[in-house]
Amino acid sequence: MISRFQNYASLGASYFRLNLSAMLEYRAAFWSQVLAMFINDGVWVLFWSVFFSKFKIVGGWTANDVITVWAVTAAGVGLSGAFFGNAGQLPRLITQGQLDVWMLYPRSLLTHFILGRSSASASGDVLFGYIAFFALVHPNLERSLLFVLFTVSIMVLFTAFRIIAGSFAFFLGSASNLATALEFALISLSTYPSALFEGAAKFVTFTLLPAAFVGALPVEAIRDLNLEKTVLVLFGTLIFAALGVVVFYAGLKRYESGNLLEMRG
Repeated sequence: MISRFQNYASLGASYFRLNLSAMLEYRAAFWSQVLAMFINDGVWVLFWSVFFSKFKIVGGWTANDVITVWAVTAAGVGLSGAFFGNAGQLPRLITQGQLDVWMLYPRSLLTHFILGRSSASASGDVLFGYIAFFALVHPNLERSLLFVLFTVSIMVLFTAFRIIAGSFAFFLGSASNLATALEFALISLSTYPSALFEGAAKFVTFTLLPAAFVGALPVEAIRDLNLEKTVLVLFGTLIFAALGVVVFYAGLKRYESGNLLEMRG
């Protein structure tokens, strides 16, 4: 099992280096996208900072909690885009019958596919998340380690959610708009204080749109150093990761080839 993990880690590192080299062929475009995303995230944090300068506490959340939720969400989603950016292309490639290319590779089809593309703007999210958390929140060692752990768990969960949403194209024929809408809904719900959700809305944030595992629970676990909530986040992440694999391969049985004769090096 350790050898298998090392092999896949090496594969991921190789893909990341290749994708980064390709993006850096156009350095100006790459850094402009990184900067634009960094500024975009910063504007939202500035908005919430102004809000909390007038209302010190909302549902038990303070300004530091909102900075943390934006930082951990941005960093986690950014890591997903940086390492597994191709997951966002899944519904389009299914509809166009372009998964054929990835079937030519050894090992897991899904692993090769999601590693096959990186997003330049995602690096801006990652930089913003880590800089904002450490520069504005000033965490101790325990909270710093939890933050890093949760950025990785969010990376896995968001990638899995993208795979699930994208796999709807296997069953619906065209699901690009639906997948995009679900992704934006997940991110939007993740960056609001948990106290704003009650009843059915709270149920949705734990199930259909697992926003609680992306934003609220990680923030509260970091703030309170809560082991129970940490375990709950990790358990929820594993469930969605497994569900993503199951849904993808179940849908793959319905895939119609585009008869593409192409091999990518």
